[in-house]
Amino acid sequence: MADVFPLILGIIILLASVISIKTGISVTVVEIAVGVIIGNLGFFHSESWMIYIASFGGILLTFLAGVEIDVDLMKDNFKESFTIGFLSFLIPFVIVFLVTYYIIGWELNPALLTSTALSETSIAVVYSVLTQKGLFKYKIGKLIMVATFITDICTAIALSVLFTKFDIYTLLFYVVSLTVLVMAYYKSDLFFENPLFKNKIGELEIKYVFVLLLGFIFFGSLGGGQAILPAFILGVILSDHFKNTQKGEVKARFKTVAFAIITPIFFIIGGMKVSIPLIYSCFGIFLTLFVLRQLSKYIGVYYPSKIFLKQNYNYVTMMMSTGLTFGLVAAVFGLNNALINQTEYSVITGILVLSAILPTFVAEKYYTPVHSEDLGDWWLNYLQFSYNNFFSLISFWK
Repeated sequence: MADVFPLILGIIILLASVISIKTGISVTVVEIAVGVIIGNLGFFHSESWMIYIASFGGILLTFLAGVEIDVDLMKDNFKESFTIGFLSFLIPFVIVFLVTYYIIGWELNPALLTSTALSETSIAVVYSVLTQKGLFKYKIGKLIMVATFITDICTAIALSVLFTKFDIYTLLFYVVSLTVLVMAYYKSDLFFENPLFKNKIGELEIKYVFVLLLGFIFFGSLGGGQAILPAFILGVILSDHFKNTQKGEVKARFKTVAFAIITPIFFIIGGMKVSIPLIYSCFGIFLTLFVLRQLSKYIGVYYPSKIFLKQNYNYVTMMMSTGLTFGLVAAVFGLNNALINQTEYSVITGILVLSAILPTFVAEKYYTPVHSEDLGDWWLNYLQFSYNNFFSLISFWK
């Protein structure tokens, strides 16, 4: 019998995009929400190939986020990005741990795993939304991206230090990742700048990156490491190649491949991981942790953002409050290694999915950024218009 699930998945992806366009809601939010609905209705089940593509989609989004990083801007604004990113991790981590361990009464491992998973900011959601809104050409978009990376580095370090068992395969993952990154830094010209390969229908540049990312995933799963960090660093390393390619054609084609089919599967499968019945069975704990997580993110991000930024700090706070990508990685890791049970897993994933939807919706609905660059252009155009019309009026009266 023919497998109907790929067809259903394709229809779902198409409908999510139509709903997004009709309502003006970010397609990322729609895809996650649709995933929650179909996952709990029970008529659609994820298959192994979907789960793998979803994992690859998260890594691919992380890579593309790295591509958008402006290294010079990162250096110039490192203090702001580091402060916001670090506090975005630290305060939720501490508050969630204290509540789950000392008040709710969870065991040490579930409490530590939960606080680690809920401390992250979703690099996939942030990148997807900033791309859709065209914010990477502004300082605020780049600052949010760097701060998100800082937060996720801290989350990855916490997960590794607290739970990863170091063995020969873990060492192999780190060695291979470092070797690949060094090679990519020195040898990627062979694919991006070689006239023999450049902008050909074979899409060798894209296939080259895909192979490197698949390698990170393989050795990461082998050694218990996380492919997210090397994928992001690879994006930063290759960012100049994407910028220098004629009219950014490679990056545009890369995004077409990513956003058409791969990343929608990531967000839909992420939504399907939420079990509403299990969350309902411990709704008080779910609601408490969600509120605490969002409140601690607010405390960690809003006040430093207000100090460093003259405007748009509410938008920064909302976007830095999103969760999903690395939190899901941590939750799956915890479930597979018996650090948390199925109910705790559902609570974590439910909070992550809701935190991907709600802050994004609020940010787009109420805190759409006002860019000083736009205001500057508008003001100059206004002055030019007034200048021309003033002298036209004088000429008329003469």
